[in-house]
Amino acid sequence: MSRTSPLPKRLQPMLATLTDAPFDDPGWVFEDKYDGFRMIAEIRRGKVALYSRNGKIISRSYMEVAKALEGVKGDAVIDGELVAIGKDGVSHFPLLQNALRHEAKLLYCAFDLMFENAVDLRKQPLLERKKRLKAILPRDRLITFSPHRKGDGTKFFVEAERKGLEGVMAKRADSAYTSGSRTPDWLKIKTAKRQEVVIAGFTAPRRTRPFFGALVLAVREDGAWRYIGHVGAGFSHKVLEELHTKLVKLTVSKSPFPAKVKDEAATTWVRPSLVAEVKFAEWTGKGELRQPVYLGLRSDKRAKDVVRERERSRK
Repeated sequence: MSRTSPLPKRLQPMLATLTDAPFDDPGWVFEDKYDGFRMIAEIRRGKVALYSRNGKIISRSYMEVAKALEGVKGDAVIDGELVAIGKDGVSHFPLLQNALRHEAKLLYCAFDLMFENAVDLRKQPLLERKKRLKAILPRDRLITFSPHRKGDGTKFFVEAERKGLEGVMAKRADSAYTSGSRTPDWLKIKTAKRQEVVIAGFTAPRRTRPFFGALVLAVREDGAWRYIGHVGAGFSHKVLEELHTKLVKLTVSKSPFPAKVKDEAATTWVRPSLVAEVKFAEWTGKGELRQPVYLGLRSDKRAKDVVRERERSRK
């Protein structure tokens, strides 16, 4: 079981800004963008606590990873991404649920070091922190150090596309670690468009599909829920059943939207609390997702924090 705890500011992860295109710059380094979820590892006197991005203590859910991190040299607070590796050798977010059932390989990809033996390293340059991190990580099949490449981000992005990665992380080589902040010193460049969404309802089953037809999707905007479309693709029979079981426990009588949306007559509304992730072709002029595909639920972000992610030019 995981439980929620207010994550101290010093343990909160630094967040990246979405940007629109890869670039080359000798003052920056580039890393793989892993397709999993963020996990902070706190190692103190050989004991390990694992935290999700929204402050859940998840050590019991990932005991094998916690056990592997007991081999870290000394006390430390590490930032990284927990992923599940597919048969193609690439991380895939939907596989994380399988990993909990031991049907996929878990891997903790460590990429930054916030504290070492009670020393605050956050104002040290990124490359210095990474050097220290690499030196303290144990050799274990469940843990890997996230390597980087200097300067040549465009070529790295092309390689990421070819390998089927989610994208590339660009980080200013001399940047400090700003806990809990989203800064332009870390940028994410995605190979495909993706968006975190909140499930606001589901439509009745159609044809031979059981359980439900599509999910009604929303994001927060100006303190209210904004409709951004329906998703009816990306569901296996097992996912349809598991998701429907969760949704029927959240049903409510009224729509969360201020105006009518598509297929209301066939819609069962739910309390907007489940966060999912989708990939999609583009945003329409009406601010809706075109051709969305369901990827899976996310437990590492609160529904009220889900907003439309907008690309920003680096210049």
